[in-house]
Amino acid sequence: MIKKLSLVSLFTLLPASFYFAQTTVFAYLKDDQGKPVEKAEVEVKGTENDVTADKIGYFQLVDLMPGHYQLVITKPNYDTKVMEFDITNDEKRKDLGVLTLNSSLTIADQGLAIIDSDDDDDNSTQASTVGLLQSSLDVFSRIAAFDLGFYWYRPRGIDGRMGETMLNGVSMTKADNGTVDFGNWGGLNEITRFPEISQNHAPSEYAFGGNSSVIYKNTKASEYRKGFQFTQSLTNRNYRNRTSLRYSSGMNSKGWAFTIMGAKRWAQEGIQEGTFYDAYGAYLGIEKKFTERHNMTFNFIVAPYRRSTSSPSTQEVYDYRGVHYNSYWGFQDGKQRSERVRKGFQPIFQIQDFWKITPKSSLWSSLSYQFGKDKGSRLDWQNVQNPSPTYYRNLPSYYDSLDPNASVLGPNGITTTAQDAYQTSLAAWSNGDPNTTQLNWDYLYKRNLQQPSGSYYGQTGKRALYYLVNDVSNDKIFNAATHFVHHLNDRTKFLLNFSYQNYHSEQYREVSDLLGADFVLNRDPFAATNQPGKSGLFNEGEENVTKKVGDKMAYDYIFRRQEFKINPGIKLSTGKFDIFISAMAGYSSSSREGLFNHYLYKDSFGKVKNYNFWNYGVKGQAIYKLNGRNFLVYNGAYYSQTPFLEDIFINPRVNGALAPNLQNMIVNANDLSYVISSPFLKLRFTGYMVNSSHETVLKRFFADGIQINSSDDQGNQTIVQSAFVTEIMTDVKRRNMGAELGVDVKIFPTLSLQGLASFGQLTYQNDPETYFASDASGTFINSLSYTSFGKSYIKNYRQGGTPQQAYSLGARYNSPKYWWLGANWNYLDDNFLDPSALLRTESMVQNNISSTPYYGLTESELRRVLEPSKLPSAFFFNVNAGKSWIMGKYYVLISASVNNVFDNTRYITGGFEQSRNAKFPDLVEDRDREFSLFGPRFWYTQGRSYFINLQFRF
Repeated sequence: MIKKLSLVSLFTLLPASFYFAQTTVFAYLKDDQGKPVEKAEVEVKGTENDVTADKIGYFQLVDLMPGHYQLVITKPNYDTKVMEFDITNDEKRKDLGVLTLNSSLTIADQGLAIIDSDDDDDNSTQASTVGLLQSSLDVFSRIAAFDLGFYWYRPRGIDGRMGETMLNGVSMTKADNGTVDFGNWGGLNEITRFPEISQNHAPSEYAFGGNSSVIYKNTKASEYRKGFQFTQSLTNRNYRNRTSLRYSSGMNSKGWAFTIMGAKRWAQEGIQEGTFYDAYGAYLGIEKKFTERHNMTFNFIVAPYRRSTSSPSTQEVYDYRGVHYNSYWGFQDGKQRSERVRKGFQPIFQIQDFWKITPKSSLWSSLSYQFGKDKGSRLDWQNVQNPSPTYYRNLPSYYDSLDPNASVLGPNGITTTAQDAYQTSLAAWSNGDPNTTQLNWDYLYKRNLQQPSGSYYGQTGKRALYYLVNDVSNDKIFNAATHFVHHLNDRTKFLLNFSYQNYHSEQYREVSDLLGADFVLNRDPFAATNQPGKSGLFNEGEENVTKKVGDKMAYDYIFRRQEFKINPGIKLSTGKFDIFISAMAGYSSSSREGLFNHYLYKDSFGKVKNYNFWNYGVKGQAIYKLNGRNFLVYNGAYYSQTPFLEDIFINPRVNGALAPNLQNMIVNANDLSYVISSPFLKLRFTGYMVNSSHETVLKRFFADGIQINSSDDQGNQTIVQSAFVTEIMTDVKRRNMGAELGVDVKIFPTLSLQGLASFGQLTYQNDPETYFASDASGTFINSLSYTSFGKSYIKNYRQGGTPQQAYSLGARYNSPKYWWLGANWNYLDDNFLDPSALLRTESMVQNNISSTPYYGLTESELRRVLEPSKLPSAFFFNVNAGKSWIMGKYYVLISASVNNVFDNTRYITGGFEQSRNAKFPDLVEDRDREFSLFGPRFWYTQGRSYFINLQFRF
């Protein structure tokens, strides 16, 4: 198809320039005070018509053909301005009028790029609307992203899986879990800058999206500044150093443009102890301009990485070791070694065809293919105790929970009393004894090497008690998409998007390191207890049960999904109204194919039937122009969304079971804003309400006292009291409502104040049905691989994951000498942990023997134990500064920022309630301890951090 389009455009549009008149476009650039802005660079995307404004701010572009154009105007210490305009056949000269550049703290020069395309000209109502529709970040969103985002604030509490991130015309969202792996282009900041963003549930020109924004980015080789750009960054975050170099050729006389970039980020140890970072990024862009109306691009992006991750911990562990403690590492032969290492190599190849069919119509077509593996390692074990330092039996609180005079095996391996063991453990944790607080790799090797050689399934050798595995995702993702635009007239535009994705992902576990042993058994170590008489084999019938390094074990399956979407839209301007209506129809077909024959499930091996879903939706935006600076903006959306693969298949590692009561999620979102956009005041005040229903939510954890009754083919029943379970909530209803205010006030030409206020109530709106599945039980008495636990009473509980109150106040000074200084104060409150569904079912309060509520249980006691887990409020202070120089053809910039200046380390950014104690008496006993054995696990803010950036262009 692309070849046909290319040939048609090449032979029919090549002579088009002879039929159309050439046009001169001109404008004047002024600052906030109406003074001329000289030496600003004016670039016309996709052309060679780049000019520089003169001393009075005047510029002109000559010999432009009829069509649609986009200007990018840049100057140090000013916001980048992006605006679009059209040239018709009969125009000889086009006056764009006076264009205002706002002085600004140049966040883009700190590696965090924004576009501010608001237009401040009273006489240009159409341009003002363009600014509102296409501005990447308004004043509220800018503060939320760059000042509060560092502290895990999420506007409106909307899950990132509800959005759409697009790169060169195709979606980068993964079909299995709905996430976007930004590491696939990690480090390539100078390539992926300046995305176009449709905020929240507002309609987008490029995709229907969801209610968490559409982010669209094209990487066209000709659109980067010609020449070299070198960047060096220093920080104390997950990595310590970043170096990058980019070269762009610009469009040459033969219609070719090339851009190439390389980057590296690294740290021998990051801000969290025991972590390292080693990541690369590379980009190659080639663009061929066939005619003024037709060009094609080829983009290659690859970002291999290898890095370790850090652990969440209970409050007890944080009190002993602080916020930088990490339980995932220990010393081996005097060197740090982590059990949790992620590494990936998933290159992306993309081709785009840009065809201006007529002066009023254009067609963009995209093809993309991504493949490769993403691996995450972890320590595993068989028939021995969990070796993690933060396992509850390895903490002082465990010994403190026992009879002080009880005889126990102490943390040093010597039999003693519980009281003495507590004092020994407390001293070790308080003093940071690495033999107690970190993984003991030497001990793990010693235990494996001490194993007697034995014969297992025809193989002789030492069986591994401890070993490392990789959980692997081997992806093959093909995307095709088109974006068609037709201008029906000067005020009406028709849009049509079509996308297709073929997602294929083999997911399996492989042996990474046997830690001195000869092999590990591909067998369930709990089978003898939970399923007596069964083989316990993860893959019955396989020839080799003993697994060595590189062999697959435990699970192996393939996820497949094909998805089609069509998205028509229309934008029109009439009188004081601008309207944008977008619709969507989609179809997806999902399946799982098991490659292992699990001993518990008949449907573990082979391909299940395809599960098909249809989706429909509509979005609308209406802008009422009170005048050239004041607007009322309404955004509304009603649509359905297909469950992700991991929500369809409740336990895909071992079977093809479908989630009960599975439905498309329904979203109904509305907001209304009052917007002011003037040289001295920018403001957005918004009220919003987002309702969702029919959502399926899955969680996986270990539970005690849950009492799961299973049944085999002969009707034999097994009762399991403790098991690793999958929790499924169906038809979950949520309501996210609240108000947002963002303000930017220009006090003096060089000084401005910024502020943000956000107040939300993010709640669950019903008591969803709750089900459980477990590998310890297999098939239940109901002949299904899950069983019902009734309703989970979580109605009116707050949702977790983000502060529901946020406030920010800041100031920035921009000197005419090209330096700036900024600071802001931030306050966050009403942050909660998501409620555990299991702890709020009737099963939790029922005695397993009598099937009645526990004796003496009162409503007040139940409310006390199950009250929402609210996290502490916190405030932070940030500062930033920078200076730029222009020396002939050379440009130098140095900038620095410090977040959390006062080193607040008590702020909890997130976490989760542990559901291990599944019965009321055990839960009460545990909650009433000084340190709960199974209390919530938290992630804390990492304390003061800095980022220093040096940029050199030549």
